[in-house]
Amino acid sequence: MVEIRLLRTPDELLASQQVFRAAMVGLPGLPVTREVVTTLREPGLTYGAYDESTLVGTTDAGIGTLTLPGGAAVSHLAVTHVGVLPTHTRRGIVSALLRRQLRDARDAGHVVATLRASEAVIYGRYGYGVATSSLRAEVITARARLRDGVTTSGTTRLIDRDGALDRQAAIVDENPSARPGFVSRLPIWWAAHRLREDDEPVWIAVHSTDGRDDGYVRYRPADPSQWWSGADRRVVVDDLHAPTDAVFADLLRFLLRLDLVDRITFPALPVDTVLPLLVHDRRSVRLQSTSDETWLRILDVDAALATRTYGAGPSVTITVDDDDLPENAGTVEVGPDGVHRVDGSGALRVHVRDLAAVLLGGTSWRSLAVAGLVTGDAAATAAADTLFTTELAPFAGVGF
Repeated sequence: MVEIRLLRTPDELLASQQVFRAAMVGLPGLPVTREVVTTLREPGLTYGAYDESTLVGTTDAGIGTLTLPGGAAVSHLAVTHVGVLPTHTRRGIVSALLRRQLRDARDAGHVVATLRASEAVIYGRYGYGVATSSLRAEVITARARLRDGVTTSGTTRLIDRDGALDRQAAIVDENPSARPGFVSRLPIWWAAHRLREDDEPVWIAVHSTDGRDDGYVRYRPADPSQWWSGADRRVVVDDLHAPTDAVFADLLRFLLRLDLVDRITFPALPVDTVLPLLVHDRRSVRLQSTSDETWLRILDVDAALATRTYGAGPSVTITVDDDDLPENAGTVEVGPDGVHRVDGSGALRVHVRDLAAVLLGGTSWRSLAVAGLVTGDAAATAAADTLFTTELAPFAGVGF
């Protein structure tokens, strides 16, 4: 019988770090010690699964905020480091860990939880649904020139690498994005990035508007060893914070001025990125692939639905199913003027994981209906799409 416990001591947290890395197999090594590991875990949020006295599985999280449509932010549990030793897989240990974590998070008053999934078939079992996606793009610099009419809002400067992460953190905190799906970056997130710092070349450019820093781009050469002799020199954008289109345009303008660069790779942009429209030759921008980004679990359906805003149109009644958190189950009426519980069955019926997919506007109710993930009449589905649609595609822009 596996027992789930909260891990608190440095030795316990270090053991959880080792279990996670053993479970993931392919992760590069990090210099994590007893002293360092306490900076990578928020107190009281690391769980361990014990087979007698042996730690065999773990998960942990951080607490921040997630932005909903309309710009309001709700309490958010950022779940990470989910892993089980290969000696103990397929014994229900992940289920026990995640269900305990979700129950505790709901009881603590958090509204949503999100994670980044290593496998796509696991987390739907626990009520997580894909709420945001990201787009990988590449720019061929020889053919890319910004249109003359592209807006400019400020200036961009290079900053020293020493202290850059602190400056980046301050910029994100002081200039949050209003895009649905944006998540606050936690101290433990920045601490992990400090551990990954190495001697490879990395550059940071900061954008300012009227003397106030409000965005940045962090970039590096893809292969420094081939930089001088290579015929295809690439720069990879490791981190980009551009809370407005104007800031994004200025940072792109800066990147296109880099000498000796043949291609610029953006590993993650919003799926509705304006990037191809900003250049004269849109074929200089290659939109390569989309990937699921945020897997979202609604912990409190009433709070999540009541906090976001809606489009104009008639109200719709929705029945939500949720076996793991039965407080979420039931019927709600959603409309431009608010959300409230009602009796009986709704015009639409949906599982909480699929409600998560439409909460931020990343998936349409019609798409759920086509896939058989929502039941109800066509008129109610169309009305729900009118209510839930968003001006901007949801996007987090950060992993954890």
